[in-house]
Amino acid sequence: MRDYEDIGVRVPGGRLAVRRWPGAPGAAVVVGVHGIASNGLAWAEVAEALGDGIELIAPDLRGRGLSRDVAGTGSMARHADDLLEVLEHLGIGQAVLAGHSMGGFVGCVAAHRDPRRWTELVLVDGGLGFPLPPDTDIDAVLHAVIGPAMAKLDMEFADRAAYHSFWAANPAFAELGGPLVAAYLDRDLTGAEPHLRSACRAEAIRQDAEDEFRSPEVFAAIHELTVPTRLLWAERGLRDEPVGLYAPEVIAASGLAAEGVALHFVPGVNHYSVLLGASGARIVAGHLTDAVRRTPTRG
Repeated sequence: MRDYEDIGVRVPGGRLAVRRWPGAPGAAVVVGVHGIASNGLAWAEVAEALGDGIELIAPDLRGRGLSRDVAGTGSMARHADDLLEVLEHLGIGQAVLAGHSMGGFVGCVAAHRDPRRWTELVLVDGGLGFPLPPDTDIDAVLHAVIGPAMAKLDMEFADRAAYHSFWAANPAFAELGGPLVAAYLDRDLTGAEPHLRSACRAEAIRQDAEDEFRSPEVFAAIHELTVPTRLLWAERGLRDEPVGLYAPEVIAASGLAAEGVALHFVPGVNHYSVLLGASGARIVAGHLTDAVRRTPTRG
């Protein structure tokens, strides 16, 4: 396994926890942004697939993982600002930006706001959104879309094994396992046995969901990018449904191809395994490797 370090970056409201897989001297940098109820270790399998020729930096977004206690209202713009704080802290001028699920929306907003800091944007099953009717209940949408990721917020777990079993019951995790997935799940726990709970703060998730699902600026960001962008979309869904988060007809009707976004279908994976599984991570790593070829190296 690759060497790594955990660092803290001062942001408004506290210290953001960041997992860093250092690269060889002069290596290009990728910043990976996780989904709405996830944490930075979602990128661990990708880090392994990249190898030490590329540095990978993956923060726990505020309100999640080891950044659970970072205060302040959440939004895609707030997370985008936090990413800039990470770059400044580490002395990084430019990087490739990658986002999975909600992280894709963060990536679109970040690249739209600060195109000179991000040399390319790689979206992994996220970033393309559609507005909800004004009277839609956000909690109902979250339970319908991300299901177990919302259910876990109201649950306690006697030990880590119980939490692992909870996720193993999701068909999307049927082929996922090993120490990297276990570490990812463990980072999403807080408290002590037998009263372990998810480290995700419910209010942080709701605030981000309001922005992700209702903000016209967030919806528009993917259509207004000047940074080279590619979207990888998984064949299957969040519960391993045969149709993924983005159905083929949705991708076709999005207008993204005409706007210059490169579209890549990823067969044989679902919304989770495209990042957490070995085969999906290799595909994502291949796209990131291609993207960093256009990224200036650090001397």
